[in-house]
Formats: sequence, C-alpha cells, structure tokens
Amino acid sequence: MKRNICLPAEWEPQSLVMLTWPHQATDWAPYLAEITETYVAMVDAITHHEGVVIATPHPIQVGALLSGRLTREQMTHVYLCHCKSNDTWARDHGPITLVERDTAKRTMLDFRFNGWGEKFEASLDNEITRTLHKDGAFDTEQGGTPRLADNDDFVLEGGSIESDGKGTIFTTDFCLLAPNRNQPLEIEEIEEELKYRLKASRIVWLHHGQLIGDDTDGHIDTTVRIAPDDTLLYHKCYDKDDEQYADFAALEEELKALKTIDGKSYRLIPLPQPDAILDDGDRLPATYANFLVINGAVLVPTYAQPDNDKAACEAIAKAFPDREIIPIDSRTIVRQHGSIHCCTMQIP
Repeated sequence: MKRNICLPAEWEPQSLVMLTWPHQATDWAPYLAEITETYVAMVDAITHHEGVVIATPHPIQVGALLSGRLTREQMTHVYLCHCKSNDTWARDHGPITLVERDTAKRTMLDFRFNGWGEKFEASLDNEITRTLHKDGAFDTEQGGTPRLADNDDFVLEGGSIESDGKGTIFTTDFCLLAPNRNQPLEIEEIEEELKYRLKASRIVWLHHGQLIGDDTDGHIDTTVRIAPDDTLLYHKCYDKDDEQYADFAALEEELKALKTIDGKSYRLIPLPQPDAILDDGDRLPATYANFLVINGAVLVPTYAQPDNDKAACEAIAKAFPDREIIPIDSRTIVRQHGSIHCCTMQIP
C-alpha cells in the first residue's frame, strides 16, 4: 500500500528535472566543450517529455546555446536560474522531495551537501536548492509552490538512497557511515533519522558493491536501482578475474536473499559491467545502473561499447517496457567519476 506522505519512486509522475550546468570554474574545464555537448543532449532528451530547471552562473550564455539547438517548443520547458556553483552533481545537492499523496502537496528536504564527506569544496553547491526555491524555479501549475524544509543539520546525498514509493528506502552502510557524514551517529540512529525525515517504514542496508574510483563512498544509484513490480536492476561483474568480481558477487547474493515488505522475493535483472575505462591509468566507476527515469522515457548511460551498451539498454527496457529508452554517451561524464543520474535530480 502506498503511504500518504512518502518519497515517490522515480518512475512516478514528474514536473521537471534539475541540472547544474558545467562551467570553466569547475573540474570540467579541461573538456568543457565535450561535457557541454553531453548536457545539451540530456536537455534535448528531457524536454521532449517534461521541464528542465538549470542552475548556472551564466544563464544568458546557456540560454543562447540551447536556443540554437532546441526547438521553440522545447525552450518553453527550460527554466534558467542564476546560481554560483562548485560543481554539477545535482543528484547530491538538489532537493529530495516528499509528496503527500491525497493532496499532491510537495515538501522539498534540503539536506546538507558537504562534498561527499568534505572531500571537495561544496559551500556554493549547498546553497543551490535554496536559491532555486527562492527564485520560484520549482513552482508548477500542477503542484503549486513546494514547501522548503531545512535539513542542514543532516548530511544526505540523493544518490545514496533509492525509494520504492511504498515506504522502503535502499542505501549502503559504507556510504552513510563514511567519515565526515553524520558522526557520531551509529547505524541504528541514522536509520531512525532516515525513517523520520523521509517518512519511511523500512530501511534496507546493503553491505557489498563498491565501484573502484567512486568518490562518493558507494552511492547506491551506481549499483542497485529499484524499478516497478518489485524489480531490482543491479551491476553484475561476469569476469572472475576482474578485481571487482568478488564484491559484486556478494552483492548479488545479498539481493537474492532480500524480501519485499510483503515477504516476497524481488525480481532481479542484472546489468552488465562495462569494460574497464581508464583515465591516466586509474579505473573509472563506469556503470549502467546510473540511468535516469523521466516521464515516458529512461536516459541510459552508454560508453561506446556496442555489445555492453545494447545489453544494458535491453535489460532496462525489460524493467520499463512502457518507456522509450534513450542512450546518452557518458564517456565524458565518467571522467569526473559520475554518470547521468548523478548529474540530475527529478522533481515530482
């Protein structure tokens, strides 16, 4: 049964998607042209289905760029807001939005974002949600003006949680217990905070599945994703000689043992692990699990690996048979250790 106030599942109806645009003062500077093309591709795909809110210190320039690439109709679905930023990971500095199902009222929880445990400067990013809300960027005809709830006393990144919309939240202990998050809270105390703040009835903790090269300490949106009909899509390593094999084999066993809140087994759909992608000799955390679900479509990261890309798109299509599958070349995004889902935040 759906809870009256909850964090909706990602495949439920959305108003828009939030993006924070890359610029010269971010780590994207060495390949700014390439990542800008990726962002244009994402906006192009999204605006065929719903609105986009873009936080950027250069709204005039970004607007001119998009006006030259999108149709006039698509541009009516683009909202540009002047915001300073340290980086572009909207999934982790964007609002986590609860919905009251019987009234459709929305409450945006603005958690503290501290650069994944103070690894990177994030003070500007931590202000973006408040700036956008004050600017009216999240107002919609359907949902009106959402309430903004300050949760700056608790560190929580959107990529670290997955919701089924029925009261169950998935997360990983290695991320939420990582240094400089919410110490000295122990796992039981963090679970109570998550239940209270996200209006959840159950927290599922996973203990395996960390991608090499991941800056986030193991966000669940890179390894395990929830889909309709109690389905879990998950990153699977098939190569026994791969250094990630044992950890992801253990994750698969965890998932096989999991039960839904009704005591049933989950439907499991594996996603192939991309062939290793190296940058200056370091392995990057490439994954197909970091897809974005929007109204009527799914944006899937691809890596110019025809067989793996095709298999991943087919697996995701199996979980979302009623949606268009839109591949987005994510080879540039992964150079900064993220992918499509990390760059975006959907607003119910």
